[in-house]
Amino acid sequence: MSRRTTLLPSWLPIDPYILALLGTVGLAALLPASGTAATVANGASTAAIALLFFLYGARLSTREALDGLQHWRLHLTVLACTFLVFPLLGLAAKGLVPAVLTPPLYSGLLFLCLVPSTIQSSIAFTSIARGNVPAAICAGSFSSLAGIVLTPLLAAALLGGGAGGFSTDSLLKIVLQLLVPFLAGQLLRRWVGAFLVRNKKVLGYVDRGSILLVVYTAFSQGMVAGIWHQVTPARLGLLLLVEAVLLALMLTLSWYGAKRLGFDRADRIAIQFAGSKKSLAAGLPMAGVLFGAQASLAVLPLMLFHQMQLMVCAVIAKRRSRDPQPAPAAPAETSAAGTGQRPTVATANSRP
Repeated sequence: MSRRTTLLPSWLPIDPYILALLGTVGLAALLPASGTAATVANGASTAAIALLFFLYGARLSTREALDGLQHWRLHLTVLACTFLVFPLLGLAAKGLVPAVLTPPLYSGLLFLCLVPSTIQSSIAFTSIARGNVPAAICAGSFSSLAGIVLTPLLAAALLGGGAGGFSTDSLLKIVLQLLVPFLAGQLLRRWVGAFLVRNKKVLGYVDRGSILLVVYTAFSQGMVAGIWHQVTPARLGLLLLVEAVLLALMLTLSWYGAKRLGFDRADRIAIQFAGSKKSLAAGLPMAGVLFGAQASLAVLPLMLFHQMQLMVCAVIAKRRSRDPQPAPAAPAETSAAGTGQRPTVATANSRP
């Protein structure tokens, strides 16, 4: 994998896709879908979400996932960061309500803490920092798969009625819109997998287009309901400050926590990048189902955090790439071969 995959150009401080997301929010503010148009947009958004998770399922190689289980300690560490440490920090932020965060913004912040990790940017940043790339691929994939089940369950337990009227019906919608298409993609992978690989670039636009449609629908509902009058520039500034502290804590805990657990440098890099980030692609569709008309406020913390994590992790990855490397790769490979352990670290560190 190229080190420039999914990375931002050095002269561009903002991901172009984030600009597209902001443009979509602006379009929803100026021309929100209402009436019949809203019904059509909601139907299209539901179909787009199902297609999105079908493609996720069809792309995930079952063999790669099973092979990745060999490094189970690393994957459990990433899952603990994503679905245990993050939610605990989110619950701790409850003390900021209402002085710093309004209840709706806090619900969005807590939901952010329940979303699975991202895949593409974790892989790209791990590659740049010369970390364990195969581990980052598997860890991100496992987190996304687990999030289809864990995120709505955690939302039911921690958000309750705050999740826009979360109920058993909402959980059923999650299963039908996300899990069922994902499993269908897995079942049909042997027939459609090659086609998806050949058309990876085109299907990438389908992914992003689906997310933009979800954003437009959610923010249109918010505009029609008038909920944006609840947010002031001062509140947004405080939200950004809280999210900066949250990201700093997770980057620090994942890095030094992995060191205390005995992971080597390459694994620690994969754990830090996979364990400190949240997936916009997975979170937006779930928020649309869980929060209904309140989804636009609920996804605002996630959208801001997503951009922040890209910018901060890009800087960290470049710094890590300049760190002095540990002992030469050859002895590590010999040791792995002699003990029957995986030589993944040497392979990842020897990438061009």
